[in-house]
Amino acid sequence: MGVERIDTRLLEELTEQSQDLNSDALRITASALDDFRAAAQPAPASSRRWWHRGGAVAGVAGAAALLHTSRVAAASSSDDIMALQTAASIENLAISVYQTAAGLPFIKNGNKTIAAFIAKTTTQHQAHAKAFNSAATQAGGKAQNQPDPKYAAVVKQALPSIKTPADVVKLAITLEDVAAQTYTKNVSQVSNGDLRKLFASVAPVEAQHRATLLAVQSLLAGNMGDLIAIPTDVAKLPAAVGSVGFPNAFYPTKNASPISEGAVK
Repeated sequence: MGVERIDTRLLEELTEQSQDLNSDALRITASALDDFRAAAQPAPASSRRWWHRGGAVAGVAGAAALLHTSRVAAASSSDDIMALQTAASIENLAISVYQTAAGLPFIKNGNKTIAAFIAKTTTQHQAHAKAFNSAATQAGGKAQNQPDPKYAAVVKQALPSIKTPADVVKLAITLEDVAAQTYTKNVSQVSNGDLRKLFASVAPVEAQHRATLLAVQSLLAGNMGDLIAIPTDVAKLPAAVGSVGFPNAFYPTKNASPISEGAVK
């Protein structure tokens, strides 16, 4: 039987593409939020007072501006606001869990790559929470600064039993998965194109977090924590690591949180 060869160049390219995914997603998120913010702004005073100007062209232009503003307001429904608030609540909980994990001795003084992943992921979740809350307030709602109530209870129950990095990873996988599933489903639930773009840009980042955590979980379970490093010695990785992070061809949504779950009461 011939020796299986691993194309490390291809793996390096895929790793670079994975890192680029988050950067691209954040740019799309910022763009969607800017577009939504611009669309939600009231029409300029000059447009609102079109009836004070003479001519049919001025009338049509002013009426169009007013119609555009009213459509944006109508598009930002209460369901949209609740979806954004629930998304923010999931992000708030993820931030809290990662920050708590970062302070645990076996994380802080343990594997440097896992600690770096937690730090980087916390920053990304903070950016996501800020984006969702910004959109919620722009749509006329309130910012959600509290954690998701359903999963906050899950975390509270799990925290006393967290004794190892594997326990942290398991809990983080749950939160990243519900975030990815929720935002994937939100794409078809919100009524504004910019909000769909916003959710669609954040969902793959959370899915990427989960994929990374699943690979880490696999290595920890196999007592191969020393292989969790950057750069990675790909020649030593078990074959399963190449597929364990991608269990689904299409991301499921059956466990997505209802849009009202984390809404401001």
